[in-house]
Amino acid sequence: MRILICGGTGFLGRHIVNAVAQLEHDPVVLSRHSSPPLDFAQATSPEQWLPHLQGIDVVINAVGALRDQPGQDLQTLHTAAPMALFDACAQLGIQRVVQISALGVEQSETRYASTKRAADEHLLALGTAARLNPVVVRPSVIFGAGGASSKLFLNLARLPVLLLPQLMQDSFIQPVAVRELAEVVARMATAATPGGVIEIGGPEPISIERFIASLRAQMKYSPASVRTLPGWLSSSSAKLGDHIPWLPWCSETMALLENNNVTNPQTLAALLGRTATAPGQLLSTLPKHD
Repeated sequence: MRILICGGTGFLGRHIVNAVAQLEHDPVVLSRHSSPPLDFAQATSPEQWLPHLQGIDVVINAVGALRDQPGQDLQTLHTAAPMALFDACAQLGIQRVVQISALGVEQSETRYASTKRAADEHLLALGTAARLNPVVVRPSVIFGAGGASSKLFLNLARLPVLLLPQLMQDSFIQPVAVRELAEVVARMATAATPGGVIEIGGPEPISIERFIASLRAQMKYSPASVRTLPGWLSSSSAKLGDHIPWLPWCSETMALLENNNVTNPQTLAALLGRTATAPGQLLSTLPKHD
């Protein structure tokens, strides 16, 4: 099958492309950097998508961003463009559409969550109307080389003294190895599996503080000295991060951490057909230079 992967040059998208190829299907990459290129910020009507969907059997949308950036607002990137894509798929009779969302978007009112959720709901409504066979994949934190949050965790793990917001000590996540998530997405795109919402988390819920400590232990460092950052300073640091586009710590991240990011750990193992990588082994999934 020819499988269109929107965002196929991004962090998760690159791994999905590889996973699709390993299943001996034909991945077609579409992004601002592909040839031909497509800027999601400009693709807000079904008609703009139709030429890119000719000869395509399955569509995977792996486009996403944490927050608004110049020329790349979340309302367009997460909602308007994907909805136009989904409508175009319905027009052409492309049944299987896989949308990469995020765990917890249904519980949060952040801009990130609300824009993702709107596209999810539109796609699922097309499925309810029997116009598509959609899958909405909602993973917990994705860990791997090149991921912004992964870089943040790794950098924090290298520090002998840590000042962490209380949220990082109290909030739980279920880190998922990016390659394992990509493998699952590729399988769901190419197999006649049931649609709907699929929540994916790693095999073990873990607090962010413990996860950072685990990464530090995997680096063979002694335990760090951890201090709690005062609430006012946590908020101030997040607001400072709002002005640094490449920094994953910002007000949006802080708001997302107010809810635990966990789900049934057995789902990923069942989809993989094997035990998923635990937090204590995630460093081994990175290339040696990372």
